[in-house]
Amino acid sequence: MPASNQPLLFISGYASAGQVGLQACRFDPVTGALSVLGSFSALEKPGYVVAHPNGRWLYAASEIAKAEAGRYGEVFALRYAADAERASFEVINHQSSRGDSPCHLRLDHTGRWLLVANYTSGTAAIYPIQEDGSLGEMTDFVEHHGHGPNAGRQEAAHAHSSIVTPDNRYAIVADLGLDQLVIYALDAAAGKLRPHGHGDAEPGAGPRHTAFQPDHQHLYVANELNSTIALYDYDAAAGTLTRQQVLSTLPAPDPNNTVADIHMDPAGQRVFVSNRGHNSLAVFTIGADGRLAPAGIYACGGNWPRNFALAPGGRFVLVGNQYSDVVSVLPLDGPAGLIGSAVATLAAIQPGCIEFAPDHAA
Repeated sequence: MPASNQPLLFISGYASAGQVGLQACRFDPVTGALSVLGSFSALEKPGYVVAHPNGRWLYAASEIAKAEAGRYGEVFALRYAADAERASFEVINHQSSRGDSPCHLRLDHTGRWLLVANYTSGTAAIYPIQEDGSLGEMTDFVEHHGHGPNAGRQEAAHAHSSIVTPDNRYAIVADLGLDQLVIYALDAAAGKLRPHGHGDAEPGAGPRHTAFQPDHQHLYVANELNSTIALYDYDAAAGTLTRQQVLSTLPAPDPNNTVADIHMDPAGQRVFVSNRGHNSLAVFTIGADGRLAPAGIYACGGNWPRNFALAPGGRFVLVGNQYSDVVSVLPLDGPAGLIGSAVATLAAIQPGCIEFAPDHAA
C-alpha cells in the first residue's frame, strides 16, 4: 500500500537516555502491520507525547523527578519529518515542568497552548506554542492540595491528565489523589487557568484519563484505583460536571488491577478502557442518552496496557503493553467491538504512549 495511505504514528516509552524512547512508524490499515521509519534516543523517559495539528511538531514529556534525576520533569518540543521510507526528529527546545513526573500533555483546540500534568507534585502548567513550534515560558501554574481515602496512593494530590472542553472555555484536570475533576476557566488569549469548580469522583476511585463524547454533553472518566468507568453530564453553559453512572471495567473485583487509558470511537458509539493487571480492554456501548452498557472484556495482547490508540479506519486498536515491551495490534470485529488476537506486534521499550499524526501528515 502506498505510504500516502498508511498513517504515521509515534510510539514513546520509558527508555533511559541513550536508549530508543521514541519511534515513528507507518501503519497499514488493511493488514495491521507496523514498519519503523525512524527512532530517537536523546530523551529520558518520554512517557507521553502529543502531535500538533499542523503535522510538523511533536511534544514529549520527560517523566523524571528531582529526587532521582536532580531536576524537575521537562517538556520537549520536537520537529519531525517523514516520507515513505524514513522519519527524523529534531529538538526545537525544552522547558522545565516545574514539577515531578509530568505524565500527560494536552493541546487546547487552537493549538496555541500546551497543558502538562505533573503527577507526583500534584501540579499543572500551561505553555504557549510559538510560531516556530518552540515552547515559550510558562504562563500559568496551579497546585492542588489535599488527599483521598487510599493511604497508599492518595496521600497527596496527583494531577494525572487534562482535557479541554469542546468549546475551549475550560480545562479539566483529573486528580487521582483528590478524587476530583478540577475545572479551570481557560483564558486562551493569555494562557491562564482560573479556578472554576470541580466534579467529584467516588471516594477512592482515582480519576486518571478522560474522553468527551462527540455530542459534547458527556464526559467519560477512567478511574484507576477502583477499576471503574464513570459518566458525567457536562453543562457547557455553566461549566459543570454531574456524575450519572459508574460501571466496573472488570468481570469480577481484582485488587491488583489498575485502570489506565480511555478512548472513544469517532462516532461516539463505543468507549474502550484498559485494565492493567487483568491485562484487558473493556468495551462499552453508548446509548442515545450517553449511558453505558458493557459490551465485553478482551485480552490486550501483552502485559500492563498503559496506553492504546484506535487506528484510523476503525479496524484495529494498538495497545502499548508496558511490562512486555511490545505494541500489539488487535483487530476490531464489527459494530459490537469484539477484539481479536494480535495480528502484528512491534518491540518498544516500556511503551507509554501511542499517538497518530494528523491526517495531512500521513
